[in-house]
Amino acid sequence: MKHAGPAALDALAPLLEAIRARPGLTERKPGVFYRKHQAWLHFHEDPAGLFADLKVEGDWKRFDVTDAAGGVALVACLDAEIGA
Repeated sequence: MKHAGPAALDALAPLLEAIRARPGLTERKPGVFYRKHQAWLHFHEDPAGLFADLKVEGDWKRFDVTDAAGGVALVACLDAEIGA
């Protein structure tokens, strides 16, 4: 599964804007977020759809963000992790 390219990230623009509004995250490359100087969130694309990997309690958790419901679940988990 490859990292999401520009076209895939464009499709995720509303989700990415919501993530960028969260405190304590640094986007070092488009769609690759760090928290406390560690990789914390990034996106993948493959024929099955678009996916986000979020580090939760030290382990990577995968979210299917192909549709809005997946994005909502990702943001809810992200907010729980950062205490927002």
